[in-house]
Amino acid sequence: MATASKKTDWFPYLLLIPASMVTLIIVAWPLAETIRLSFTNSSMSPVESYVGFENYQTMFSRRFPEVIARTFYWMVLSVGIKMVLGTLGAVLLNAAVPGRTLFRVLVMPPWVVPIAVGVFIWGWMYNGQFGMISGLGQRIGLLSGPFEFLATKNSAFLSTVVTDVWIGTPLVTVYLLAAMQGISPDLHEAAWTDGASRLYRFRRITLPLIMPAIATMSLLSAIWTFNSFDIIWILTEGGPRNATTTMIIDTYKTAISRFKYGEGAARAVMIVIFLSLFSAFYFLMISKLAKREQDL
Repeated sequence: MATASKKTDWFPYLLLIPASMVTLIIVAWPLAETIRLSFTNSSMSPVESYVGFENYQTMFSRRFPEVIARTFYWMVLSVGIKMVLGTLGAVLLNAAVPGRTLFRVLVMPPWVVPIAVGVFIWGWMYNGQFGMISGLGQRIGLLSGPFEFLATKNSAFLSTVVTDVWIGTPLVTVYLLAAMQGISPDLHEAAWTDGASRLYRFRRITLPLIMPAIATMSLLSAIWTFNSFDIIWILTEGGPRNATTTMIIDTYKTAISRFKYGEGAARAVMIVIFLSLFSAFYFLMISKLAKREQDL
């Protein structure tokens, strides 16, 4: 009986072995190797040596703090717009209007279309000579001539934000729509019977109940946006004059374009550290807000 009991106790752990091995191979080992490389001068040369914190000192002695600030600004701006538009879209798609199912289907193409294809289309739209946006701006009188949106620093930065918002908003919308549909209709009917307005019902019923979904989606979206590579690289490759160079773009340029694997690994380690700190701070703030609501 004792032997059978021991087998039964160990059986769940045995089932976890395959998943644990995959996690070690795919996540733990590459992370450990990246950390090791960050303390070396690894490059195209077959010989590498230990250099301590030299890569980190070099990284922060240059323009890397500016890249960090730009990355967080790009992430906060993009995620903020996606969450606002996604919430509004979820409210509209949750309303009882004719053709609601069709509208729910039509909101998905920006997210379903492969990112590279969608970004290439936006690249053509931003073109000053042939792009639709420049042509439309000239036609209605907003622009006096062709305007290259990806050629100036501010317009290029905002163009990448707009493209990222276009790609990410549908997922936010569908996610929050699912959360809204999980709210009991009885709550809204009772509030409506008491004379509560639509805005009051949204503010006092819908918004508090979908707040966990908003918190989860905003954190996931922040991580995806922080690590976003395809959009910026296809549109601008980090230009013009590094105006759209984020941490992930800077890491790629250092490690792949310049073949400085040690310095690139140091930048990758910093990305992991920043995302870990950001996630911990985010969860801490959410837990404090939830506790404050419970106290009220």
